[in-house]
Amino acid sequence: MNICVLYASKEGQTARIAEYIAQVIRDRGHHAQTIDVRDATAADLRGCDGVVIGSSIHMGKHDKHAVAFAREHLPTLERLPSAFFSVSLAAHGDPDEAARYVAEFEEATGWRPLRVARFSGALLYTQYGFLKRRILKKIATEAPGGLGTDTSRDYVYTEWDGVTRFAEGFLRDVAAAAAAAQETSSPA
Repeated sequence: MNICVLYASKEGQTARIAEYIAQVIRDRGHHAQTIDVRDATAADLRGCDGVVIGSSIHMGKHDKHAVAFAREHLPTLERLPSAFFSVSLAAHGDPDEAARYVAEFEEATGWRPLRVARFSGALLYTQYGFLKRRILKKIATEAPGGLGTDTSRDYVYTEWDGVTRFAEGFLRDVAAAAAAAQETSSPA
């Protein structure tokens, strides 16, 4: 199988998750490529057996490029087995808010992926400038779920076993869709 994993990442955690998903797919004997959604085109989806799109949440919204790509390529995403993953700190401590973000993405794009996951992101304090570090520390202090506030270190909340299960589940979805398509196209 050939799977295209697209991502929209501001600080890199969504890109790391996308690459991890692609590696799980490769480790299971299939082909997977990762592409920044800003660089993706319809040509990238040709020949794919399935598509995964991931986007991070910033300021309460999914990346505008991921939204635009899903809208523009909706017919392809509806035709192929497709999955979506959302990356946010809300997924760590506020599952209702994380679910709301996904619902808003689906409403904005019209896309109803076959499989959806909400993954916790990261607080990469050591990579932030002074102001951003202070703002995110304040947010972490007030956030449910016990986010780290020591700005001298980074915190990665992504649960990698969950990412593995998501990728493996999607491979099963793609295999089932391929089997169903072959069954309907076989002569009786």
